[in-house]
Amino acid sequence: MTFTAAHAAPLAFDASSQADIDFAGGRGEPPPATVALRGTHEIVLALRHAGSRRVRIAWELQGAVDAPLLIVQGGISAHRHAAASARFAEPGWWAGQCGETRALDTARYRVLAIDWLGADGALDCCIDPADQADAIAAVLDTLAIARAHAYIGASYGAMVGLQFAARHPARLGRLIAISGAHRSHPQTTALRVIQRRIVALGRSEGTAREALALARALAVVGYRSAEEFDARFAALPAVDADSARFGVEDYFDAIGPRFVARFSPVAYTRLSESIDLQQVDPASITVPTDLVAVTQDQIVPCSDIDALALGIAAACRVHRIDSLYGHDAFLKEPVQIDRVLRAALRGDAA
Repeated sequence: MTFTAAHAAPLAFDASSQADIDFAGGRGEPPPATVALRGTHEIVLALRHAGSRRVRIAWELQGAVDAPLLIVQGGISAHRHAAASARFAEPGWWAGQCGETRALDTARYRVLAIDWLGADGALDCCIDPADQADAIAAVLDTLAIARAHAYIGASYGAMVGLQFAARHPARLGRLIAISGAHRSHPQTTALRVIQRRIVALGRSEGTAREALALARALAVVGYRSAEEFDARFAALPAVDADSARFGVEDYFDAIGPRFVARFSPVAYTRLSESIDLQQVDPASITVPTDLVAVTQDQIVPCSDIDALALGIAAACRVHRIDSLYGHDAFLKEPVQIDRVLRAALRGDAA
């Protein structure tokens, strides 16, 4: 175990773990009112399908010292940096909801997030959402945090949140799950199987990056609603004697390379597969729960969230919102999501 800088609460480590931690603050300074630190935690984790593996878990913790803890996790492309801080100033993936004065107010809460197991492409095996939940629990152990005030998850992060609530109920006060359910709907599993086969074909043919960009484009079609595509891409194509160029192709050509620049084919394959491995018995959820359903979500239909809500063995509320952005509403509807999060954290009806 190695450390840099000082002025943080004592940390507890399992004897078999290794951690490298970058603390905010400097030597000789009083403890700050807020904390911003990053670390990596190496442990042997018993994976649900792949046996015991040595894994490295990268995490970030920021917010008010000793404040209630929020665990915040997003989709498969999200990471440990949810919001900017004075120490780590780069924009976070959920800046609309996380940070000072936001719903997930880092002046009132501490916020913990991890990089998903497998996101670096180093873990080429089946990764269950339950494994991610256990990884988060291991980070809580590292930080000597017994219990989180709430887990807020969106998309894949909501699936992992359900696993965390089922597997570690004593460590959680409330679950807020946005656009995620106890299972992957068979139709969306089918779409992801096609995406993974595209990536596999590209890897076998030496065109892995191109294949990954194409798979990502196919995924994005499902993230947004038909109405949004109609509003953005209804213009007539540009046509000549040899080809036709449709407006949506410019969009795909822009998003594909951006995704490929930060995601490997292995990481995409394994995390996409992980979504489809989701299986949680709703009755195993025994903590107060808020579920968010988006009417236009083509990835997680409202019927699945309704079925989940009926089975949960604790107080459960379903918040419904409308959004042209469909499954991406948690990123693209800051006002609606803010209202739901604030109400859920207060225990109110939205």
